[in-house]
Amino acid sequence: MGETIVQKLFRNRLGKPVKPGEIVVVDIDLAYAHDGTGPLAIDAFKELGSNRVKDSSKIRFIIDHASPSPNEGASNLQLKLRGFAKENTIKMYEVGEGICHQVIPENENLKPGMFIVGADSHTVTLGAFSLFATGIGSTDLAEVMTSGKLWFKVPEAMKVSLHGGLKLGVMSKDLVLRIIGDVGADGATYMSAEFQGDGVETLSMASRMTVCNMVVEMGAKNGIFPLDEVTMKHVDTSGLRDKSIFKPDENAEYAMSLSYKLDELEPMVAAPHNVDNVKPVKELEGLEVNQVFIGSCTNGREEDFELAAKILSKKGVKKGVRCIAIPASRRIFLNLLRNGIVDKLVSAGCTVTHSTCGPCLGVHFGILGSGEVAVSTSNRNFKGRMGNPESSIYLASPATAAASAAEGVITDPRKLIGG
Repeated sequence: MGETIVQKLFRNRLGKPVKPGEIVVVDIDLAYAHDGTGPLAIDAFKELGSNRVKDSSKIRFIIDHASPSPNEGASNLQLKLRGFAKENTIKMYEVGEGICHQVIPENENLKPGMFIVGADSHTVTLGAFSLFATGIGSTDLAEVMTSGKLWFKVPEAMKVSLHGGLKLGVMSKDLVLRIIGDVGADGATYMSAEFQGDGVETLSMASRMTVCNMVVEMGAKNGIFPLDEVTMKHVDTSGLRDKSIFKPDENAEYAMSLSYKLDELEPMVAAPHNVDNVKPVKELEGLEVNQVFIGSCTNGREEDFELAAKILSKKGVKKGVRCIAIPASRRIFLNLLRNGIVDKLVSAGCTVTHSTCGPCLGVHFGILGSGEVAVSTSNRNFKGRMGNPESSIYLASPATAAASAAEGVITDPRKLIGG
């Protein structure tokens, strides 16, 4: 039987073939934590009796969740993170530099086939760069800081074939929401979601990051796109000898196979209070909206804001609606400023702020009131996710979010951009 991509990545690292379900120990190339998980990892590190990080060049800390700090408790946790980083010469990304899953690919030398772990479930985002990336707990991160290694169970794989291209007004967020709706919140538990087909080449790196970001919402261990011309513009391929490891064998065995014609997809929305409660936007049109959030590690990149600005420039934000736009990194923020996108968003009535996780985790920058409804481009809509268990969150693409902000109700973006 042939090998899936994830099997090939483990074989390449270990120097021997592996089978799904096999327990292996792997050298980690890069590990990171943010201000929410890093302090816990430091505690666990000390409980292990460790005195010094084994290889600080492979560890990164990012302050992004409570950024800047909204209270004394968060400030003290961030002080703890900074102190440990200084003691162990760990590279820190400070307040305003961006969200960890965006900052890492922008600033680190990513290579196809790397093994990257992060103390955050959405570390899976980095699978867009043809590497193995997955989220881990703070205790596991402490082990990585101590030994530089971590154990894994080799995942089964699910095959997701993509064909054609997305139509105007439909985004990769709609694709991944459709997949999650089809598979369910735990339908792909501990699987490697492997994307292939002629449709892959039509997706930008930002679009691929959106898709990989959300595979964990159906239980996947990781998501991965093949190495192609798009990928190679964003990674370091020097020293890469065998590109065949990024393509599955034709006779590879999968636990599940799905196929989508991208040009047949329509805008989708995940309704409260579960990410797999997915419906076409047409079934929810007309629902009144109080707040719209465009941003997060899922949809806070240039192409997201460019399309949002195009939609909002026509009508502006509806009176009575709050629209918050937060770029995923300082670099993206600066590019949006230079390109005039921020000006368009502010002129349309949006509140644009520095890069932070913001309202996504319900700490600050847009906590909802009781009974309020939000349309968000983030990745989770559980009760209380945006700070109030008495509110409702609808997950959607930046296009759908912008259209809903313009109309004041959930709206199919194709009506405003001619798709």
